[in-house]
Amino acid sequence: MIAQASLDLDAVRAFILVAELKSFTRAAEASDTTQSAVSLKLKRLETQLGRRLLERHPRLVRLTGDGEAFLPRAEGLMAAHERAVALPDRKRWRLALGISDHVAGPELVEVLAQLAASGPGLALELRLGPSRELLDAYDGGALDAVVVRRQTGRRDGEALFEDRLGWFAAPHWRQTPGEPLPLIVLTTECGVRAEGARLLDRARRPWTDGFVGGGMAAVRAAVAAGFGIAPLARRTAPPGAVDVTEKLGLPKLPPSRVVLHSNVAEATARAALRTMAAAFRGLAAPPMTGPRRAAFGAPQAAL
Repeated sequence: MIAQASLDLDAVRAFILVAELKSFTRAAEASDTTQSAVSLKLKRLETQLGRRLLERHPRLVRLTGDGEAFLPRAEGLMAAHERAVALPDRKRWRLALGISDHVAGPELVEVLAQLAASGPGLALELRLGPSRELLDAYDGGALDAVVVRRQTGRRDGEALFEDRLGWFAAPHWRQTPGEPLPLIVLTTECGVRAEGARLLDRARRPWTDGFVGGGMAAVRAAVAAGFGIAPLARRTAPPGAVDVTEKLGLPKLPPSRVVLHSNVAEATARAALRTMAAAFRGLAAPPMTGPRRAAFGAPQAAL
């Protein structure tokens, strides 16, 4: 019975990470250990509980019914443990983080949830913006870490995942014959815009800036409203938008690498960034099945 088991808190923490990140590999990265160590902890926990919590398949981890039932209890147990060991005078720690507007898609809530759960005392300063602008701020010391698209000429940074890009438009949008393609872009200095413009020029397809949004919320709204076409990652395109690359005979956009740059030295902050990086890597992985909420998660042409 669960009430009779003396639970290993490290094993419970490992179970929560696997459930949230949907991968033994990413759970190991987040906890700075090995996949085999995480697997042993989970087996030990299942033995203690006398219940099977996870179904393990190649490239797929799925919670069992017992696992779904135990997860909120495990989260409550760890939260109570954190409250019990937290000292009243524990210092808060600050993390100045930048995330590219093109990268921060619908998974941003999950990414922030991982940071919030990384430990008490976090004061987070989050800045969203173009990759180039954020990277300049990082190089200048204004940001502790940034998650951005890999920039031309740079080979530093930790690779997180690869985004597939396409030309997206509203289903009802139609190009006016004889008129240049109206582009919907984040900023006129945006790297994704620059790559798209270069490819259109090479293909001799006339284009113009039809909408400059200044933020991804505005860009997605402009796509849905029918202002034109936008070069976007598939996962960040607005609901209902369609990829018109083949229909319009447009040049295919190359995949784009997303990387993490960090100069963080403090152990707690480094652990939080490891968890965040593991969550971002989940963007390229198949989802865990079941009723649990969806997770997020070599240099290519720089976008």
